[in-house]
Amino acid sequence: MSSCFGDIRDFDRVRQVMDAAQPEIIFHLAAQPLVRRSYRAPIETFATNIMGTTHVLEAARLCPSVRAIVCVTTDKVYDNHEWAWGYRESDALGGKDPYSASKACAEIVVAAYRQTMFSLAGDIQIATARGGNVIGGGDWSEDRLIPDIIRAIQDGQPIVLRNPKSTRPWQHVLELVRGYVVLGRKLLDGETSASTAWNFGPDSENEIDVETIVNAFLAEWGERVPVEIRSSTMPEAQFLRLDISKARFGLDWRPVLSRQDTLGITARWYRRYADGEDACMLMTEQIAEYEARLRQ
Repeated sequence: MSSCFGDIRDFDRVRQVMDAAQPEIIFHLAAQPLVRRSYRAPIETFATNIMGTTHVLEAARLCPSVRAIVCVTTDKVYDNHEWAWGYRESDALGGKDPYSASKACAEIVVAAYRQTMFSLAGDIQIATARGGNVIGGGDWSEDRLIPDIIRAIQDGQPIVLRNPKSTRPWQHVLELVRGYVVLGRKLLDGETSASTAWNFGPDSENEIDVETIVNAFLAEWGERVPVEIRSSTMPEAQFLRLDISKARFGLDWRPVLSRQDTLGITARWYRRYADGEDACMLMTEQIAEYEARLRQ
């Protein structure tokens, strides 16, 4: 694998790397992905998630090898009314915070390229993937629940929760990555019906509140850790669900991991990494275990 580091806000650099690679398919995941950081750095967030996405798509349009693009956004692109039912791909886009708004804008950028700009570049199929709250070994991002728990355990500090009753669609990263790959294969095969937006989320048993998932994770971890509630002044949605019917029927994709599986796999990765095992080896092993489960 060849790795090239750069900033997607730099169009010349993006195009240079694209022209050098001459890819057939692009998975666009680069972003400023943190809600709370978006309040502190709104210009960076909008520039990265909107113009950065535009740069990737324009470089792809000018690259003759490109046939398909999977553009990853988020479950937070919807105009959230705190509904009890899941959002569908046809529901209105929106965003009350800079992160959500920037990702909703990225969806509009993708739609513009799909409907007009890519018609000028030949047959490029493009889809957006709207994933739920992802957990799994190797994530060390700030202000994310599982990494915050691990850091608290390592530092001997209480776990701090901002919104313990907030409900999210939690899923393991491998479930979501499989969705990206399945979608990318459809696009690469020229299936125009796949060139649209897709939700990828868990079954309803994994749509639980923060407090419940913390308790379940600590049960998998095998230790009791004190928890403190500290309310945040930054607004965050309290309730969010995704309707994944379209992916089930249109892509034959569905989650296979239960809540216990999801938390158990995640806890084991962090526990074994803390004991000194190699990150790459752990991830390779868990991918193999997940693939075996898919064949059952």
